Amino acid sequence: MTTTDVYNERCEQLFLAGGLAGVRRTATQGLDEAGPHADLYCWLAVAHASEDDDDHDTEAERAFRRGLALDADHLGLLAGYAELCLRSDSFDYPGRAARAAELTRRLEELAPDSAENAQLRAAHRWAGRGYWQDLRMSAAETAVKRRERETRSDEIAQALKGRGPGEARAEARAAAAARPDDRRAAVLADTLEALSGPGTGWLRWAARHRAEAWAVSFALSALTSLLLRTTGVVHGFGPWGLLWMAPMLLADARLTSVRKEAERLAVARLEARLSGSEVAGSATGPATNADPGA
Repeated sequence: MTTTDVYNERCEQLFLAGGLAGVRRTATQGLDEAGPHADLYCWLAVAHASEDDDDHDTEAERAFRRGLALDADHLGLLAGYAELCLRSDSFDYPGRAARAAELTRRLEELAPDSAENAQLRAAHRWAGRGYWQDLRMSAAETAVKRRERETRSDEIAQALKGRGPGEARAEARAAAAARPDDRRAAVLADTLEALSGPGTGWLRWAARHRAEAWAVSFALSALTSLLLRTTGVVHGFGPWGLLWMAPMLLADARLTSVRKEAERLAVARLEARLSGSEVAGSATGPATNADPGA
């Protein structure tokens, strides 16, 4: 396996794990070590483009163009660059947006039946969607994210069910150690590590009984609003009943923060393992996966 192949494989694993900053670091390191290569420029460009940010889009375009200067027929570069151009604002970036047609035509000529061309066709359909399609897609994305949150909450609740925080943490650590390539197991272990610290008992309770707690919050909110209107304290709608939801909103926000930090640490450990080093720290420790160039 060549040096470039090694870096390509590392980039792929980090990308699948959601470590975009790690992909950029790895691709840049590969370019420094192995020299200019179209595949590594492709990874660098995609990792920038996936951030969906104007500054990152500019860096992505630079990487796409450098890669295509090395290999004008690289399918991944053509498809990725065309997709970037499709989503660019034609008013702010007219030159970039105009390049989508030529890149699409070139990919159609080279590989009409390729996976890259199929992906680009889907991007064209998305770019040409109507108002109602946009609404439906937004609703579908919201539903998917809600199911993901519920699944993560169920995992934490199941891990804590009938166990103390120390026991749950130890079992999760053992499971993660037995399956080092299982990112979900690593994230769960780091999440439970953070939830076993001092002052986190209320978070563990909220994680165990999230559905019931939200149901009680809604019921108390409705009852409070009804009583306030019935007794004449307020007339019409008042926000006071919604105060019952504040504790669960705070708990959900804190649990989301803990989970994101656990995901960041899992990616940092993967990056360190791929590069042959070790990362110390915990899910509550300082950030080790910052992207200084982001």
